[in-house]
Amino acid sequence: MNYPIMYRIRQTIDAPKVDNIKDRVIQELDSLNLASRITPGDRIVITAGSRGINHIDTILKQVIHVLKSHKARPFIVPAMGSHGNGTAPGQLEILKSLNISEETMGVPILSSMEVKQIGVSSHDFPVLVDKHAAQADGVVVINRIKPHTEFEGPIESGLMKMMAIGLGKHKGCFEVHRQTVNFGYSHVIPEIGSIILKQIPVLFGVGIVENIYDETACIKACLPDQFYETESMLLKKAKIYMARLPFDKIDILILDEMGKNISGTGMDTNVIGRIMFVGEKEPNTPKITRIVVLDLTKPSHGNAIGIGLADFTTRDVIDKLDTQAMATNAITAMTPEKARLPVSLATDQAAIEAAVQTIGAVAPADARIVHIKNTLEMGTLHVSHAFKKEMEKRKDLMLEKEIGALSFNANGRLSPVKDLVIKNK
Repeated sequence: MNYPIMYRIRQTIDAPKVDNIKDRVIQELDSLNLASRITPGDRIVITAGSRGINHIDTILKQVIHVLKSHKARPFIVPAMGSHGNGTAPGQLEILKSLNISEETMGVPILSSMEVKQIGVSSHDFPVLVDKHAAQADGVVVINRIKPHTEFEGPIESGLMKMMAIGLGKHKGCFEVHRQTVNFGYSHVIPEIGSIILKQIPVLFGVGIVENIYDETACIKACLPDQFYETESMLLKKAKIYMARLPFDKIDILILDEMGKNISGTGMDTNVIGRIMFVGEKEPNTPKITRIVVLDLTKPSHGNAIGIGLADFTTRDVIDKLDTQAMATNAITAMTPEKARLPVSLATDQAAIEAAVQTIGAVAPADARIVHIKNTLEMGTLHVSHAFKKEMEKRKDLMLEKEIGALSFNANGRLSPVKDLVIKNK
């Protein structure tokens, strides 16, 4: 096949960055006057999700440090709905992969799928939360604020979702998602989150925003009555800073990897322009004819929910799947479509060639191909010659070098995209 010439380019987008994570966390928590809100000896639970948030271990440790300085007794609970195959050991394993363990954090981690009903929604569904959170003297909610993968609204994926779905464990997550099919995420998540805020002793929240380079752009602490307003404000920032593909019309998008640590749907639907959720409108852009996924991240633990958004993959990816974990996630989230399996072929080369063969009346050398590491890290990417004229007119794109025709090694593997950003530690 006559493969197109590829170029390595860099997106030059405004990307503010928090230089000192530890100091920023302390500054934010100092602004809350916690001394007046914490009684020595209080058992305070801190939420820890499954999402791959940069520096989440550092942020958690600093929150723990501050709480201990007020003589509280903090502990962690996994707040990730049905992830980890909907089991307590599975959720502990996910946290461990994020460097969150009793050894690294210095506090207990109480992982249980038991929940307590604390209320009823306006649609007469039970509102459920982790039993340890329901029994604690205080709850600290920590999450990244970002666009949701299945809807748009004033608040999407963040603190309210962490409470409504994450703290709901498997059972609560299921009840929330049942309602979203009929009444919509934009109504259900804020309502359930508000009920939880009223019924359990939420102490404060910490919202995190990341930039296109997967770096921490903003950390903001807020009190319970500020959750909605703060999250809405941070979501606007997140949409400005979020990773986006630089082109709207693409023949083939190649992803080196997908995974639960990258997005709840493995690859961010806001990036690829495919949602596939009942009742939600598909995005107008970008328009991508074929999507090829070449690997599944290790922290996904075999859960490739969202692979149904792709058209082609490899047998190596299929061999890594934990289909039970995928089924649990897909059924709980009411998205069986996202667990469908794309066409799988023996190698990267075979999968990409199949994609090229199914884009219509386009010569392979002229195909509009974009190759990215994943939908979270897109500062550096590889693009085909078909984009060259457009790139030369764009101030937000820097052409770093020509890397030659799309090529594969003797085993049919494609060399991955390597981001040159040095992240702060």
